[in-house]
Amino acid sequence: MKLLRRKIDHYLKEWKESEHRMPLIVKGARQVGKTASIMQFAHDNYEHVIAINFVFQPKYKAIFEEGYEVDSIVRNLTLIDPSLQFEPGKTLVFFDEMQECPACATCLKAFKIDGRYDVICSGSLMGINYHEIESNSVGYKEDYTMHSMDFEEFLWAKGYDAAFVEHLYEKMVTVTPLSNIEMEVLEGLFREYMTIGGMPAVVNMFISNNNYSGTLKLQRQLLLDYEEDITKYAQGFDKGKIKNVYDHISVFLGQDNKKFLISKIAHGARNREYVGTVEWLRDAGIINVCYCLAQVSLPLKGNYNPKSYKLYYKDTGLLVASLDEESQEDMRVNKNYGTYKGAIYENVVGDMLVKQGYNLYFYRNEKSTLEMDFFIRDTQSLIPVEVKATDHASRLLSKLTAHDGKYPDIRYGIKLCNKNIGFNGQFYTFPYFLTFLLKRFVKR
Repeated sequence: MKLLRRKIDHYLKEWKESEHRMPLIVKGARQVGKTASIMQFAHDNYEHVIAINFVFQPKYKAIFEEGYEVDSIVRNLTLIDPSLQFEPGKTLVFFDEMQECPACATCLKAFKIDGRYDVICSGSLMGINYHEIESNSVGYKEDYTMHSMDFEEFLWAKGYDAAFVEHLYEKMVTVTPLSNIEMEVLEGLFREYMTIGGMPAVVNMFISNNNYSGTLKLQRQLLLDYEEDITKYAQGFDKGKIKNVYDHISVFLGQDNKKFLISKIAHGARNREYVGTVEWLRDAGIINVCYCLAQVSLPLKGNYNPKSYKLYYKDTGLLVASLDEESQEDMRVNKNYGTYKGAIYENVVGDMLVKQGYNLYFYRNEKSTLEMDFFIRDTQSLIPVEVKATDHASRLLSKLTAHDGKYPDIRYGIKLCNKNIGFNGQFYTFPYFLTFLLKRFVKR
């Protein structure tokens, strides 16, 4: 299997070069490529790699029985496996699948103070009581959240380099339309990305086979694995209720307003019975939550209704895999992505925004006469982002960006659709596939 280039690769190199680096915890949903990237980095940068997987090697959980001092841990590790070599300054200790042994986080302070060996921890967020881990290692760890592959990483996997991405970015900042061939090729690549998503195993299979053969089966297995993990790790919650929420995400995305309503997922379901279920799925890295703003103004945090939200899959390929076979056939064969009422486009845009570090917010007033898919911000203003599955006029975006004083925090907007780059004095138009560059564009 081809080793895919990932953005964490650069992050790990910078971490290694930092004089004051701390033990690192790489967080993320299962199967997003954490272990593969860390192991490749480890073997490229250290003479000795001590890789402990608490799922496959449960015997190593005992290394903390005598305490969390470094010498005690090293002594117990070498007692279990005498071949392990620890050389100061040249050794990385990698604790993988830490959700099976969260106590390993308690040793991070000791490793940081000791300073002889570097440490990376990783594991599925589903099984990690992260609040407990934070309290055990506050001030002595560094966090990195890893997602499935974004569109830029997908372009790398398809053979496109950094210079090509910079070319696209320059087109955006100079508001220069792409050529016809650029539009055609990139739209095709983006359709592929929407269909298969960014799970590394699926991307690898797609690129290796140069077709969709086997990808749907693998995606559906990942969905089943997530359901199995819900059953395994959702401690303290009604696992049936969590699974009920998870199973209904695509149902609500298929409706016109896409708002998720607990009262509609089961007969007699009440919000108070489902407290914490959505948050658990979010914290486990399975879904993205988009909250409704209380009003169209800054700030974003603190200006939203926590009881009004839309739910999206973290990976759009998994959303596609969750649909009925007729919808998938329409997308894969007919390349028709508008039949699912814009859900696919909204989901992929939301995911691309999250992968750039944004939280998700939308707006809809009580009468549904004014609504907007997403809002982001720069240092000075609020920016409405409209996702158009069709090329119809953007009446509501025009209303929000009218400069008539009704929305003083808004200076301009962004429309994402199947159209070329442009600006009409009120909002920028970008093709969907450029969404991954929005944060850079907004900052500039």
